[in-house]
Amino acid sequence: MGIKQSLKGKLSLLLIAAIALPLLGAGAVSYRIASNLTEKIEKQSGMNTIRQISDKLDFIISDAENMSVFIIGQRSIQSYLGSAQGDISLYSQNVAFLLNLASSKAYISNITITSDRGYPTLSNTTVLHSGLPRLLELNADAYDPEKKWWTPLYENQTTDDGMKRVFSLVRPIRSTEKFQPLGELSVSVNVDEVQKMLQDAAWNESGRIWLVNQENKIMSSQTGEGLNQSLQSVLPGVAAMKGTEGVLTVAREGESNTLLYYTLPSLNWKLVGVIPTRIYTAQNEYVLTLTAIAIGVAAVFAGALALYFTAWVTRPLTKLARKLKDVRPGDPVEQFEVRSTDEIGMVLHSYNQLGGRIERLKSQLQLNEAKKKEADIRALQAQINPHFLYNTLSSIHWTALMNKDWQVAEMVGALGDFLRFSLNDGKEFCSVGQEVAHAQNYVSIMSKRFPDKFDSTFLIEPDMQGRIILKLLLQPLIENSIMHGLQKKQGKGSVYVYGELKEGGMSFTVEDTGIGMDAEKLNSLRRMLLMAEAADAEEGRGADSSKSGYGLGSVHRRLLLHYGSGTGLHIESGPGSGTRISFTIPEATEGFS
Repeated sequence: MGIKQSLKGKLSLLLIAAIALPLLGAGAVSYRIASNLTEKIEKQSGMNTIRQISDKLDFIISDAENMSVFIIGQRSIQSYLGSAQGDISLYSQNVAFLLNLASSKAYISNITITSDRGYPTLSNTTVLHSGLPRLLELNADAYDPEKKWWTPLYENQTTDDGMKRVFSLVRPIRSTEKFQPLGELSVSVNVDEVQKMLQDAAWNESGRIWLVNQENKIMSSQTGEGLNQSLQSVLPGVAAMKGTEGVLTVAREGESNTLLYYTLPSLNWKLVGVIPTRIYTAQNEYVLTLTAIAIGVAAVFAGALALYFTAWVTRPLTKLARKLKDVRPGDPVEQFEVRSTDEIGMVLHSYNQLGGRIERLKSQLQLNEAKKKEADIRALQAQINPHFLYNTLSSIHWTALMNKDWQVAEMVGALGDFLRFSLNDGKEFCSVGQEVAHAQNYVSIMSKRFPDKFDSTFLIEPDMQGRIILKLLLQPLIENSIMHGLQKKQGKGSVYVYGELKEGGMSFTVEDTGIGMDAEKLNSLRRMLLMAEAADAEEGRGADSSKSGYGLGSVHRRLLLHYGSGTGLHIESGPGSGTRISFTIPEATEGFS
C-alpha cells in the first residue's frame, strides 16, 4: 500500500514532519537569536568603549575650558594685560604661573596669551612657530573674536616638544573690572596624547576609530591617518550621522563595516568607530554549524523513534481493519472480543456499543413508524361512520330548511361541515384557516347543545391562515375545555383560542375559565403525556376519549410523531382558575390541497 492508503505511512510522514519542522524552526530561531545577540553584544561593546574614550576626551576639553577661565581670572594676568606699560616682573611671574600650571598636564602642548597692547606674549614654553594666526585668518567666517572657539588641527613648533599637531581653545580676555578687551588666550591640546588615548582603548584590531569635529574633519585617529581630512575621504559614502549617537553600515576597503558614533557631551565633536562585519559573522557561522549538527542528530534520532512507535501503535489497528473489511451493512453488527483497556480496546468497546445502538435504533424506528400510522388511522376512524352519516345529515339539513326550522338547519349544517373536514380524503395536513374553521364548527354545534353555557373567542394572526398544520389538533383541546372545564362550572364561562407566529414556527393556545384542576390531577396528566404511551381510555381524567373522539394523549402523541420532541402539549391549571393548553410547532414541510 502507498502512503496515501497506508495509515502507518501517513502517521510516519506526519510524525516526521511534526518533529522536523519544529526542529528546523527552533534551529532557525536559535541561530537568529544567537547571531542577533552576537551582533548586539559586539555593537554594545564598541559603543561602551567609545563612551569610555568620550569620558576621557570630555575631561580634557572640560579641563582646558576650566583652566582658561582660571587663567583669565588671575589678578597677575589682568594686571599685566591691563597696565599702562609693560611690567617685566609681572611678565616673569605670569610665565612661571603658566609653566607650573601646564607642567602636570601632558596633554597641554602650550598655553599662550597675547596682549592687545603689544606687550610680550606670555607662554609656558617658547613658541618657535605657530600656525594659529594663519588658521584664524583662513577661518574668519567661523571664528568670532568675541566668543570661545575650538580650532581645527594646525602645527606648533616649541622648544620643549618640537613640531606638533595641536588643536586649541581660543577665547578673548577681558578686564574683570571694566569688561574691555585685553588680549587673547589659546590653550593647545597635543594630538599625540589624544592618539595614545585612542590606541590604548580596547578597540578591535581590525577596526578603526577617529575623532572628528563638527565639520566632520578628522582631529585624531589610532594610526594618525587622515588627519585634517574629511571623514568621507576615509569612509566614502558614509551617511549623515544624525543625533547624539547611532549605528550605520558602511563599506570600507571592499567589505561591509558597522559604524558607531557618539557625540562628546561638552563639544559638538564625534567619536567614530568602525568594526568589520566579518568579526561577528564569523562567530555566526560557528553558531550555525553547531546548530545544524545538533538539529541533524536530533532529527535522525527522532525520525527513527517515530517510525518504530508508528509501527508499534498501528499494528493492532491493522488487525482490526482486516476484521472489519468483510462486514456487510445489511448483516447484524458483529460483536468483537475486547482484550485490552488501552485506546484500541476502547475503539473495539465503542464499536460494540455502536452496533448495539444501531440495532436498537432500527427496532425503535420501525416501532415509531407503526405507531404513527396507527395514530393517524385511529384519528380518521374515530370520526363516526363517515360517508353514510355525512349524506344523511345533508338530507336532514335540506329538510329543516324546507320546514323553516333554522336552528336545526344551522346545527346540522355545522355538523356536516365538521364531518366534511374530518374526512378530507384522508389527508394529514391542512391550512390553519381550515383547522380554525373546523374548530369553529365544533364550537357552533356545542353552543346549540349547551345553550347559554359558554361563549368563544378566536384570535388568530391573519398571516397564519394560509400556513400548513397537522389536521385535528385544536378541536380535541376545545372539546376538553367545554366538557371538563365549562360544563361542570356554575354559570356561563368562556373559551379562548389564540394563534401567533413565532420565530421559525407557530404557537397555539386553548384557554378556558372553567373549574380547572388541582395539583395532583395536573401532575398525573402531565406524567401521562410525558410517557406518551397510555391508551386513549387512560388519558386521564383531563379528557374522556369516549366523548372527545380521541383525547389529549392522542394529540400529544401525534405532535411528537410528526414534529419531533419539544412540540407536545403544555398544560397549566389551578383549582377554580381554568385550564390553559398550548403547543408550538414548526411550519410543516408537507403540502395539502
